[in-house]
Amino acid sequence: MSALCARRARWLLLATLAPVAALAAGDAARGRVAYEARCGACHSVEADRIGPRHAGVFGRKAGSVAEFDYSPALRASAVVWSEKTLEQWLGNPESLIPGQRMGYQLGDTAIRADIVAFLATLRAPTEK
Repeated sequence: MSALCARRARWLLLATLAPVAALAAGDAARGRVAYEARCGACHSVEADRIGPRHAGVFGRKAGSVAEFDYSPALRASAVVWSEKTLEQWLGNPESLIPGQRMGYQLGDTAIRADIVAFLATLRAPTEK
């Protein structure tokens, strides 16, 4: 491969990856609005509802809120919530943790990134 072809290939690769990096960053303010609209029927920041509370979700082991009745699959999971695992979960919960009970998935990658950015701002009550 010539030097010119190699430079073009690198440029093409970087141009292809740039939108992915931009999406991964997300916007917490937009994420809050999207969270309220798309997640708020089942989840709350501070209280368990149909789904568990989300305060302090980053770094928390999946299925570990003591008072919440998780599926056996989620409780037994080794998943720890991070940007990557939350993005995967919101995109397709069943593919990340087969046997879980969340019946919702979010196909829009930009909205997922925004919601994950919002979730990253939430601290558990003892972390305030």
